[in-house]
Parts: sequence; C-alpha cells; structure tokens
Amino acid sequence: MLKTTLKSLLVATMLAAPVTAFAQDITLRATATSNEDDEDYDGLVVFKNFVENASNGAIAVDLFIGTQLCTRGDECLAGVADGSIDIFVSTSGGAAGLFPYIQVLDLPYLMSDDREAEHVLSSNFVRELRELMLEDSDGLIRLMTVGNTGGWRSYANTLRRIETPADLAGLKMRTVPADLPQTLATALGMAPTPIAWPELFTSLQTGVVEGTANGITDIMNMRFTDAGLKYLTLDNHSYMGAFWFMNNERFLGMSDEHKRVILDGFAALQQATFASPKRKEIAAYEAFRAAGGEIYVPTDEQKAQFKAAADPAFDWFRANVRMGNEVLDSFMAYAAAASEAIEAERMADME
Repeated sequence: MLKTTLKSLLVATMLAAPVTAFAQDITLRATATSNEDDEDYDGLVVFKNFVENASNGAIAVDLFIGTQLCTRGDECLAGVADGSIDIFVSTSGGAAGLFPYIQVLDLPYLMSDDREAEHVLSSNFVRELRELMLEDSDGLIRLMTVGNTGGWRSYANTLRRIETPADLAGLKMRTVPADLPQTLATALGMAPTPIAWPELFTSLQTGVVEGTANGITDIMNMRFTDAGLKYLTLDNHSYMGAFWFMNNERFLGMSDEHKRVILDGFAALQQATFASPKRKEIAAYEAFRAAGGEIYVPTDEQKAQFKAAADPAFDWFRANVRMGNEVLDSFMAYAAAASEAIEAERMADME
C-alpha cells in the first residue's frame, strides 16, 4: 500500500514538473517547509557552507525555505523520489504516511535527555531505519541522518499547573490528526482535539483547545502566551526528531570523494541541529516567564506516573504500525545501551 501511494504521487509530480538538466558540477536542491527561525534552517546553512567549501565549489547547494518546492510531507517526499528535490527534512508526522514506523520517536519517555537521544540517533539504529525506508521506497529515498527540530515536547496549557497525569484529566489537548498522538492523549485522560498548526493560536485564545504539546521555542516563536498559554510542565516526553532525506540515485551517482563530503556535511548538520535548540531555549524560557508563564519540572516519581499512564500508546504502536514491534524493540535496545554507556562514561570521568 505504501509503495502504491508513493508511485501515485510520483506519477502526478512527474507530469506536473519540468525535466531538469544538471550541469557537470553538482547542484543540490534542498528544502525545508519551515522558516529561517527554525533549527532545520540552521542545519541547512551549516550543510551548505560545509559541502560547498569541502568540495572546492564542485557541489553547490541551493536552499528553498518554506513552500516554494512543495507544501506537504508526502508531496515533498514524492519530489525526493522523482529527483526534483534532492534533500528534504521532515518531522515524523510528515513522513509517517510512507514510513509509519518512524513514529517510534513520538512514543513518550523512551529517552531521558539530550545526551542519550544524541547517542541513539548517532548509532546503527538510523542505518536500520535507512534500510527499511529504501525497501519501502523502491530504493529511491535515502535517510541521511536524524537531527532535532525544537528540542523536546512538553505539556503546556491555559488552565492549571500539571504535576501528575491526574491533572490532565479532561483537558482539551491539541493534537495533529494522527492516531498515535490521539491515542496517547486519551490514555493520559485528555480530550484530543485535532487542530492544524496555523489555527492553534486562535484555538487557544478562544478555548477550542486548552493545551498543546510543544517545545518552548515553538511556543514562544508563535507567541502562544499572548493566546493565554501560561502553564508549562517540562516532562520532556518525546524528542522532536528531524528526518533528513536525499534522493538515493543522486547520492549513489556521486564519486566516492563527493559522497564523503555529503556524509560529512550531514554529520555537521546533525550536530548543528542538536546544538541549536539548547541555545535558543535559554531566551525562550526567559521570555515565557516574562510573559507571566509558570514552569514546573516533575519529580522522578511523577515522571514514572506519566510513563505508566502512557502504556496504551505503546500497545497501539505494536498492534497497528507495520514493523512496529521490530522497530520499537530495536529502539528500546539502543536507548538502553546508550544509557548504560553514558553512565559508564560518567563514572569513569568522576574518578
């Protein structure tokens, strides 16, 4: 079914798009459907600078920020598959239609902090996802790396401080129109309410929804405090991964020298997107407090309550997502190994 969907999108895109002839020197068309305030843009600027310099100008990278080349995740991935787009970055939600198992990063409380997340996303887990995605896209779409876009999701609302899952009961929580986040919201006692991102400010302002799950930089970039958002609980329940895709034939058609440049460029991009939210969050938290916002950090015991209440979301993922069992088991194994390795490093450095 996934391949059929992709092929249908490819046919439509190929009929609509003009044939592009590439010059002898390589020009890559890279797009992010966000804006220049986003970590995706920060990563692309680093990638462009690295690749163009490291290749001595043999590879040019043209950036298309916003919706110049495509608007939706499925449309953009079809562009990557047919070669009209060389590089595209997506959240899990934007790519889950073709690769549903990448929603594993949306499952809550699987990783404890940035250090652990960065360890996992620099491991062979990403290579395992790459193989699955190449198979599902008939060898056309290659996952290059996974970075970050916006830090961690936490619960914010207009009504009250949230300390335990019981405090979430009945809260009208904004979700994207997808099964997993709605299942999670229901499991935690909330009333899931699908709202498009551009409509969220007004929905908070008018009480259509009373809460949302976002990172602090997104909250302040969108000025949600002006819409009444006041209470932020830093439960950091899911890492906001950014999946960076490239046309596989484009990559494989390069010389080994240029492949190395591209791979090193994506490594630099990943590090830039890991770092960018940490810096931006400092001012965002200050701005949130200055706007009258209150921040609460749950205790370890309270976090354990949130994690236990979220069990139905894991059951749903295993039962309903193709390759869900295999991908979740693999992810959990890599997360456990990362936690163990990091703790061993801590102990060694404390001696």
